[in-house]
Amino acid sequence: MLSLRDKLRATQTAPRRPAPVRAAAQDCYVRETRFPLPEGTRLPDGMLSLMQGDPTIPCHVDPERLLFLDTETTGLSHGAGTVAFLVGVGEIENGQLTVRQYLMRDYDEEPFVLKRVQQDLRACQALVTYNGRSFDMPLLQTRFVMQRMPFDSDRIPHADLLHTARRVWKLRLKRCNLGTLEELIFHEPREDDLPGAEVPQRYFDYLKQHDFSLLEDILKHNAQDIASLARLLFKLCQLHENPLSAEHLQDIYSLGRVYEKRGRQQTARMCYRAADAGSMSALSRERLADNLRREKRPRDAADIYEKMIASRQGGVKPYIALAKLLEHRLGNPEAAATVARRGLLYLSDLPEGSYAPADFEDLTRRYARLLQKARPQG
Repeated sequence: MLSLRDKLRATQTAPRRPAPVRAAAQDCYVRETRFPLPEGTRLPDGMLSLMQGDPTIPCHVDPERLLFLDTETTGLSHGAGTVAFLVGVGEIENGQLTVRQYLMRDYDEEPFVLKRVQQDLRACQALVTYNGRSFDMPLLQTRFVMQRMPFDSDRIPHADLLHTARRVWKLRLKRCNLGTLEELIFHEPREDDLPGAEVPQRYFDYLKQHDFSLLEDILKHNAQDIASLARLLFKLCQLHENPLSAEHLQDIYSLGRVYEKRGRQQTARMCYRAADAGSMSALSRERLADNLRREKRPRDAADIYEKMIASRQGGVKPYIALAKLLEHRLGNPEAAATVARRGLLYLSDLPEGSYAPADFEDLTRRYARLLQKARPQG
């Protein structure tokens, strides 16, 4: 029987088995899936530019030349070690969404993934992502550089729907991640979905075991993200084209804010008037009055501030705003003094500490000055 010493010697002298040689990569893994799109999907001219507030996006964009893109990565940083191991892209073809997924089964397949993505980006008229401006595209740009594949993705018109969705739904929903929107906007919560935080570790497990079944949940998750992205685009187009079709007053009000920021003041005022009910009444009236004031319609703005005061909405703000309008725009210091006095009486009925001292001081100085201004000079 061999002693332990002899066994160790035999192990040291025995020739080592060479590691199995893996064939050089010829391409990446590609999967194609089709998803139905809702009927009546349309992209009116100028709508994408309006929603994004980006004049570089062409007025006319062919829906079939949109490229929807989402990545799955080995981490959340933009460092050189973070890789987009899966890139999914979606294109509209014959009324359906065709999703193609480019997966690197090992690191040597990354150039093939990037080459396919590069070709798709060059062929599209506009790119659509969800947080892609801050994450997906900077990461891909880094990977292009690391693989010595120069490509300027900044030249491609880019619609990042995260910001568009937040402008419309954040007031009501607070959180605007894709999962929340699927559940609360489309009323279709995901079932058995792999959480995004678990994706990197799942991919690392696959690299160790080379068990492709470990990737199936990732592929399903990524394809669903792209399908939801396409549905979301057309839902947002519908709401921006017809803001009064929104089911919730908060969303109509938020769309008014978007149109006001884009310089579409008439549509903004229409939204504010439509949202003037219930818990949104005070906020809608305040925005409407401020808009009318900026549009040099002081009499109309004054009427709204009077309504707010009569309904005890907006605290002391409408008293101050109305006093300013009456004095400076409508040339009626006597009426302005009366409003300032009413504002002081309103504050005097409130508990001490429940209002800003600066507002009390503003009305006090304003009332004293207006009394002198309104007093006949003799």
